[in-house]
Amino acid sequence: MAETIEGRNPVMEALKAGRPMRKILLERNILKQGIIADLLQQAREQGIPVEFVDRQVIARQSTTGKSQGVIGYSAAREYTSLDELMAIPPARTAPPLFCVLDGIEDPHNLGAIIRTAEATGVQGVIIRSRRAAGLTAAVARASAGAIEYMPVARVVNIPRALEEMKKQGIWVTGIDMDGTIPYHAVDFQPPSAIVIGSEGKGLSALVRKRCDYLAYIPMKGKITSLNASIAAGVVMYEVLRQRASALKVNAV
Repeated sequence: MAETIEGRNPVMEALKAGRPMRKILLERNILKQGIIADLLQQAREQGIPVEFVDRQVIARQSTTGKSQGVIGYSAAREYTSLDELMAIPPARTAPPLFCVLDGIEDPHNLGAIIRTAEATGVQGVIIRSRRAAGLTAAVARASAGAIEYMPVARVVNIPRALEEMKKQGIWVTGIDMDGTIPYHAVDFQPPSAIVIGSEGKGLSALVRKRCDYLAYIPMKGKITSLNASIAAGVVMYEVLRQRASALKVNAV
C-alpha cells in the first residue's frame, strides 16, 4: 500500500535512508534552493520522478495540512517484529534500551516520542496494534524524519511482550503518577525498557503488574500529569545522562 510522506525534512530523510519512493510532488513555485535543491539532487541520483504541481493539488493530497509544498509517495513504512527488534545488536557503548508505548493514540505524540528516542540512543520502540497510533504520514511528519532510523515493533499484547523482554534480561520501568520511586532513582545502567501509558488512562493494570519498577516524575505545580511525549522525553534523557556519566567514570 502506498503512503505519503509530507514535509521537507521527512521526505529528505526518507531519501537519505534509501526508502523506496514512487514519486515526489513539489509545489510549482517552490524555491529550488537549500534543502529543496538537495532533495532534487537525491531524487535525480535515485531515479525518482519529481512532478511540479499547483498548490491546490498539494493541498488536496496532503493528509497533515503541513506538507511545506513537498509530498513523497512511498511504500508503507514496515514494522519489525519483537524478535527482530531484540536481535538488533545494541550500541557498543551502552546496554539495550527500549521504549514501550501502552496505547499512545495521538500521532503527534508518537512522532515526537520516536524523534526523542532516536536522539537519545533508544534501540527500538514497541507499540500495540489495536487502539493506538500507527506509522502514518502524520507520525512521520511529527518525527521530523527520525521514523526512517528508528525500528518500530507492533505487538498485539503489550504485557506479553514485556514478559518476553524480561526473559531476555531487560529491566522494565513503568512511568506512572502513582509510582513508588522517582524516575531519577531508577538505575538505568542495565538493559532497560521504559513504558509510557496512554494519554488518558496511563498504564493498564496488566502492564503495571509486569513492570519491575513503577516510577513517577516529581511535579510541583497544580497540573498532575505531563503530556505523554514530554514524560517519555524526560525519562529517556535521564537514561542518557546516567549512561554518559558512567562512561566518564569508567574512562577515568
